[in-house]
Amino acid sequence: MRQRAVLTVLLGVTALVAAGCASSSNGGGAPTSAPVSTSAAPGPSTSAGGGTTSSGSSQPPASCTPTTMQTHTAGELTVATDSPAYPPWFIDNKPSNGKGYESAVAYAVAKQLGYPADKLTWVTAPFSSVIAPTPKAFDFDINQVSITPKRAQVVDFSSGYYDVTQAVVTLKDNKYANAKSIADLQGAKLAAQQGTTSLDAINDVIKPGVTPGEFPTNNLAVQALKNGQVDGLVVDLPTAFYVTSAQVPDGKIVGQLEPSGHPEQFGLVLDKDSSLTGCVTKAVDALRANGTLAKLQQRWLANAGNAPVLK
Repeated sequence: MRQRAVLTVLLGVTALVAAGCASSSNGGGAPTSAPVSTSAAPGPSTSAGGGTTSSGSSQPPASCTPTTMQTHTAGELTVATDSPAYPPWFIDNKPSNGKGYESAVAYAVAKQLGYPADKLTWVTAPFSSVIAPTPKAFDFDINQVSITPKRAQVVDFSSGYYDVTQAVVTLKDNKYANAKSIADLQGAKLAAQQGTTSLDAINDVIKPGVTPGEFPTNNLAVQALKNGQVDGLVVDLPTAFYVTSAQVPDGKIVGQLEPSGHPEQFGLVLDKDSSLTGCVTKAVDALRANGTLAKLQQRWLANAGNAPVLK
């Protein structure tokens, strides 16, 4: 009888605890759809775009709400990006204004998880530190970071929030400005930011036969192009349109590289084995499924236009 009584009490306490964990505190910032929940450990996740994320923590929160998620600051969501933050990803170098594709995605993810806008705090994190195997002072980073198996060994990724194509930018009077194919770029001195998939595209796809220029920041790579130190610059397509419209007025987009296999995707970056990875991934997946990502791309990236494909 004593054992049965104790068991009855324990079951009652367990039920109360479970009821408490299932509650949600949205603080007036309730998302258009209910905050996502997960009760199982996330495995590899494939988004509608075809990219694959790394596995998250084996013990994610029982539910994905501000009261249950173990964030960097309790009750808040801390999001990182680099500085300066460029269009069309951010507008006016001010991530907190909600303008620009990545700023808007960050706030949409926060809302999906139950965080109102005033509970999202922005911090600065250089690209090199974000993909390094070091503890993170943020909950997730959003900064055009492509999901790759190598990076996934030291950080976690959400599922992809944007499908990427790489593009080649040169000056209008450069001898490679009228290149129609990858073969036409043989011999070109191309540049990209260190540690990026843009640099990988030069080495693995274009293979120009000339050692590429590697720069600590994209800004320095752009400056090298303007100074005539390199023939061309490789960046993602929306950034290429920004470079030619605002940074290098006499620049020209030669073309974009044709995707092969699974498309390259940008993902939100989290600490390795973060307990938040499953929740953040489910939020991104929900935003893709309900059309939010497509609407945000149409609003902020539609003016980026298109470019011929280099084959």
